[in-house]
Order: sequence, then structure tokens, then C-alpha cells
Amino acid sequence: MIQEFAPAKVNLALHVTGRRDDGYHLLDSIVVFADIGDRLTISDAPDLSLSVTGPRAADIPTDSRNLVWRAAEWLAAGRGAAITLDKTLPPAGGIGGGSSDAASALRGLSDLWARPRPAPQEVLPLGADVPVCLFGRPARMQGIGEVVCDLPDLPALWMVLANAGVEVPTGPVFKALTHAENAALPEPDWTDLPSLVAYLCHARNDLEAPARALVPVIGEVLDHLEAQPGCLLARMSGSGGTCFGLFGSAEAAQMAAARIGESKPDWWVDSGAVRAA
Repeated sequence: MIQEFAPAKVNLALHVTGRRDDGYHLLDSIVVFADIGDRLTISDAPDLSLSVTGPRAADIPTDSRNLVWRAAEWLAAGRGAAITLDKTLPPAGGIGGGSSDAASALRGLSDLWARPRPAPQEVLPLGADVPVCLFGRPARMQGIGEVVCDLPDLPALWMVLANAGVEVPTGPVFKALTHAENAALPEPDWTDLPSLVAYLCHARNDLEAPARALVPVIGEVLDHLEAQPGCLLARMSGSGGTCFGLFGSAEAAQMAAARIGESKPDWWVDSGAVRAA
């Protein structure tokens, strides 16, 4: 039996830098992973099967509509395995839940089936976020997701993730984007927490404005995060609607999550460390 953790993927900054002739948008993003996520249990079996448990299991498909299933078939069509996905992350939340699940399935199934793990750029056909999720550590992601490289070491950092429970489909957000030709990110050059925050404050998420226009409650989520003592930066991740707040200590993040959870019991709120590797 193999167990894999599928951490939440968080875009600390995301610039849309162009659009290809085939319609795919070009991105430049600073990506990290939180100590918050789903879990997969994988064991040998004659046929491929997928079951979903956990607080977010409702309406999650257990067949080829699920990216975990498609990742297994992409890796080795016809091979069997019994996969259980314990689903904690909200779907369509901008934190790569499905992509991280698929990447974790690829890692676990490669071990189970004694196959070489694919390189991140090889798994782009599964989705734009799957390469960086397979990379699995802080990264700069560019192109349509196929260019992934290491970042300078991050200082100790904690975050609160909050989602009001409204799914935000990626397609309409990109369609509502008014400017697709934006400047790339500055070269990463932080050395400590203040310089990292300063770097991020000079960056942005180009998808935040169109997502907020489509789903106004995202603005309320950001307001609650920004109001928390010790919050260094609040921003939306990916195409929404999960937002994050950055904090300099675990205690500050935990207290912020508790306060938001108490005032908004219907929201999904969690806190955790940013994973260094």
C-alpha cells in the first residue's frame, strides 16, 4: 500500500503575458505548496478503480472524468490499481486540487508499477497545472504550464486559505480577462521574508479582477483575510475562488483561520505552512 499527499497549489503571483494562436494563455507565476491537501492511498489490484472519501467527496466522479483516473491511464493503460482519494480541498477553487491529486497518483503509481516517474513537462497533456504539481516544490511556472524551474529559497512562511464555497470555472474567468498581454514577473530576488513580501507586492494576479467581477464574494474573502492581525499579503490564487493570506508565524495563521472560521462557518478555511520542498 502506497500513501501520497496531494498539497494545495497556491499562485502567490500570476501574470498573464500573452495568448497563443490556439487560444491558450501564456502565464508567468510564482507557485508554492501548502501543508494542506488531499491524500491518496494506492494498492495493487487486477483492475483500475477509484473511490472518493472525505468531507469534499460529494459529486467527485470516480471514473474517467476524474483526473486521477486519466493520469493512471496515461501512465500505463490497462494496468490495475485500487486508488482511494480522501478529498479535503474544494473543487474548482484555484488551488490545483485535481491537478495535485493527479500528480500524486503519478508518483504513487510509478512506484507501485516500478515505472520511471515522468518528467514534469511530459505530463502537460493532463492539464496546465499538472507539471508544476508533479515538480512538487516552490517553482516559477511559465508558458502554458510546461516551463517549471526552481525558485530562490523561501523564508519560513505560513498561510491561511479561505473559500466561500462558490465554484469558479476557469474558462469564464479567462474569457473575461480584458488584457492578455501583460509584463512578465520581475526576476525572483528575495533573501528574507520582508524582501519576499516586497517582491510579491510589486506583482499581482491578473485573473483576480475578472474573477471578482464574476463572483463578487471573492472580494469579501479577501477583506476578511486582510483584516487579520499579522496578515502580510492577501490575494486570490489561480483563477479563484480560493484566496490566501500570508503570515510570519504559525500562531498568527492559526488564530486568523479560527477567527474567520468562527465568523463564516459556511466557508472552507484552513491554515498551514508553506512547504519548502
